[in-house]
Amino acid sequence: MIRAQLRVQLPPDTWIAAVSREFPDATFRLLTGLRDDEGAVELGEVRTADPDAVADAFDTHPQVVWHEPLDVTADRLLVRYRTTETGLYEFVEQSALAPEYPIVVEDGWFDFDITGTRAQLDRVRTGLEDSPLAFEVQFVVGHEDGGGLLTERQRDVLETALRMGYFEVPREASLADVAEELDVDKSTVSTVLRRGEASLLKWQLSGPDGVSERD
Repeated sequence: MIRAQLRVQLPPDTWIAAVSREFPDATFRLLTGLRDDEGAVELGEVRTADPDAVADAFDTHPQVVWHEPLDVTADRLLVRYRTTETGLYEFVEQSALAPEYPIVVEDGWFDFDITGTRAQLDRVRTGLEDSPLAFEVQFVVGHEDGGGLLTERQRDVLETALRMGYFEVPREASLADVAEELDVDKSTVSTVLRRGEASLLKWQLSGPDGVSERD
């Protein structure tokens, strides 16, 4: 399976495009939604310096039938609302791949993750290329057969280092701590970590043909 993140420009006549452009510094997050015969009921979160003004924009837009603020703080609005705009759900039906929540909207663009086979993702991309909407592929990662990217040893060392906090900033565990946990010497852990990290980076930046080094 392959995981991709897409960034798509919203149609200018949709309510969320208009409101997000009116508040370009705000971050809108669609947490969940359900489509019915009259439109869709959605739960959204907005991070903004002026939540009351954003709530007013919800209230006055003709595509928002009603809205119910559930929680309002100095920089956050949690709101449930009904909208007549169902373009997102039509996109899901056409692509047969559901975007993963939350879906993030900023200044007229929305970002979302999808997971599927290479053929499914290619169909999504072809559909976007045939549409009038601008889009960007933020990243594509994964492996079609589900394995072979890391050796068993690399995976074991990387998972241990991740669990212990070696990759946190600041680090919660040292190289020596990871080596002690695995009962191997520090130089071995360092080598396996570097090779595992290199395989992951080569895969993400160059695709499967860039992954050749094994341990």
